[in-house]
Amino acid sequence: MAAIGIVGYGVYIPRYRVTVDEIARVWNDDGPIISKGINVTEKAVPDIDEDTTTISVNAARNALNHAGIDPSALGAIYVGSESHPYAVKPTAVTVAEAVGATPDLTSADLEFACKAGTAGMQMVAGLVKSDEIEYGCAIGTDCAQGRPGDALEYTAGAGGCAVIMGRDKVIAELEGMYSFTTDTPDFWRREGARYPSHAGRFTGAPSYFRHTESATLGLLDKLGLEVNDFDRVSFHQPNGRFPMSVAKKLGFPLEKLDDALCVRKIGNTYSAASMIGLAAQLDLAKPGERILLVSYGSGAGSDAFSFVVTDEILEKRSQSRLVEDYIDKRVPLDYALYSKHRGKIVMD
Repeated sequence: MAAIGIVGYGVYIPRYRVTVDEIARVWNDDGPIISKGINVTEKAVPDIDEDTTTISVNAARNALNHAGIDPSALGAIYVGSESHPYAVKPTAVTVAEAVGATPDLTSADLEFACKAGTAGMQMVAGLVKSDEIEYGCAIGTDCAQGRPGDALEYTAGAGGCAVIMGRDKVIAELEGMYSFTTDTPDFWRREGARYPSHAGRFTGAPSYFRHTESATLGLLDKLGLEVNDFDRVSFHQPNGRFPMSVAKKLGFPLEKLDDALCVRKIGNTYSAASMIGLAAQLDLAKPGERILLVSYGSGAGSDAFSFVVTDEILEKRSQSRLVEDYIDKRVPLDYALYSKHRGKIVMD
């Protein structure tokens, strides 16, 4: 039976940017020191008429074009995000309608902080493996929120990544998956709250590092692989420092991670972050290379995946819009316009 894996992928990153220095200027912080500490220089900001739905639609259309399949062939669309436009009305069905995939499919919105997108990848892989569907699309997308003046404001970016999985013309074969999950309350947003809250002391060691490392080691043990078996890696990117630290601790040379560190120029795109990193790696990957993807979601959990790139990626590469293309297409904003774009100025 044909292997299961990625048959196409697509990203969408808004063109507007606000720099760490500009945010720091408003709050009388030291921009260069903050930027160096978090390894982020600027972040992507959605346009006034953009949200996670429009971002998802654009990413899904790019993924469909890259996969070279008709939208009607999709048997499932899952949208993972922590910034869905509606509390009650699925983003996924709007995306499905917009790309022409309705009505013969299943769809749902997913939530698990920043790993909601990779949870969708697991669900799609399961449906394809059981032959319930031929193709499925998992989307990680967010217009991340950060309270004005809070540490999160420096990194909370916007973007999306769609991954289509199936058995036909696979560009990256899925070798295996492994998840590690515990109830660790490091980040949350209550019903009706405008901005999320976070417990700083839980963010590092007991949350991000414990789960990311455990998921990685669990996958390696499950598949009988070692760190040196991987050519590329994408960890979740809450900032530019955490993924480098976890790579170092696990023994991954930093050059295997470097191409995935999109957070430095677009910020933490939450549910899309690790998936955009995967897309950036696939943009450059060669047949035969093995890629490790490890997400992290506050609350808390990590999903780890191993993919092996096939020759098919060379045939489809001309159909893809590169992550770097979106990163380079930027329009700077000052803090006032950034605040207007993000609805931080509330008029009663």
